[in-house]
Amino acid sequence: MVIVETKAEINAHPLADIDVSQPRLFQNDTVGLYFERLRREAPVHYCRDSAYGPYWSVTRFDDIMAVDKDHKAYSSEVGGIQIIDYPANLKRLNFINMDPPVHDQHRRIVSPVVAPSNLANLQQLIRQRVGNILDGLPRNETFDWVETVSIELTTQMLATLFDFPFEDRKKLTWWSEVVTMDLSQGGRIDSEEKRLAELQDCLDTFTSLFQDRAKAPPKSDLISMLAHSEVADMDPQTFLSTLMLLIVGGNDTTRNSISGGLLALLDNPLEMKKLKGNPALVTSMVPEIIRWQTPLTSMRRTSTRPVVLNGQEIPEGAKIIMWYLSGNRDETVIPNAASFIIDRANPRHHLSFGFGIHRCMGNRLAEMQLKILWEEILSRSMTIELQGEPLRTYSNAVRGFTHLPVRIVA
Repeated sequence: MVIVETKAEINAHPLADIDVSQPRLFQNDTVGLYFERLRREAPVHYCRDSAYGPYWSVTRFDDIMAVDKDHKAYSSEVGGIQIIDYPANLKRLNFINMDPPVHDQHRRIVSPVVAPSNLANLQQLIRQRVGNILDGLPRNETFDWVETVSIELTTQMLATLFDFPFEDRKKLTWWSEVVTMDLSQGGRIDSEEKRLAELQDCLDTFTSLFQDRAKAPPKSDLISMLAHSEVADMDPQTFLSTLMLLIVGGNDTTRNSISGGLLALLDNPLEMKKLKGNPALVTSMVPEIIRWQTPLTSMRRTSTRPVVLNGQEIPEGAKIIMWYLSGNRDETVIPNAASFIIDRANPRHHLSFGFGIHRCMGNRLAEMQLKILWEEILSRSMTIELQGEPLRTYSNAVRGFTHLPVRIVA
């Protein structure tokens, strides 16, 4: 299908032929124009032909909430949570893919790591590591914010949450990328066989850690929690899938919000001026960054019975994509949704963390990391300038950046 780019072309394009699942639309950041039209003309839209087969798009805030909160009519377990259909031998079953009651059991086991008491214990460590990263950045020369700040900070925190060998921490973000990358782009991983080989390395590494933690007294890291839980005997596939959920969830939201937040402020200098004039606005800015970036663009559900959604009759077994990115731009719910406003009223009223039983359990951790980062940037009176066009991720699932060239003015 031809990818059209301008607003006039998009509005003239036959509605039935629109396919918002094309990764390149997210890479060139034109998918928002398609979502704008769908929200207006076909908020629940059927695409009969795509690289992922036929699917329904849900693009308005309230409709997305209705789907997300009704796990009986819209299942995560039946078809998974991604638009792609994986073969049975590659099905990734973890608690975000599960329906109750099994979902509740698995989620309960790992949720203590992001409980308020544990987050309070992590604050000083996060602040120390953020400070070390910022103080080590070059001055008056161009560097890549994605690689040097976003990835490094996120990787350090993942290593802490898993109590993973710190010297091997970059394996964590690599495995996250392996799971979410689009194989059609070639590169180091260009087949499911190569992807599986990398994930087997991940499984072998964590299985060794799991066995060691099982022999030791319980600790507060994620692997120890799993090793000493009632699901400690889970099969290797479920263990790997649970690991990847925790790794990807801990990587993508924070990493891409760190990059997206900086770009949003650089693109909106009046908001940056507002922030520097009143650093207390960091508190409301952080959820606004997460809304604005929407680092995970969507989630999939599968209808367990015939349903009617916003007047559209959807049959049993249909693939339904909740486009969080579109819902977060719904002006009927979020005033001036197309604008980045750091002192927005009710800034946490967004879809980036989902709703219902699958609401992201790490939301407070992600917010805390972003809040500390910007507090430390402001305390150093850093002036950051964009030095070129950012490069966005080729993905319809992860809305992120591969390169963000900046310079800190000394």
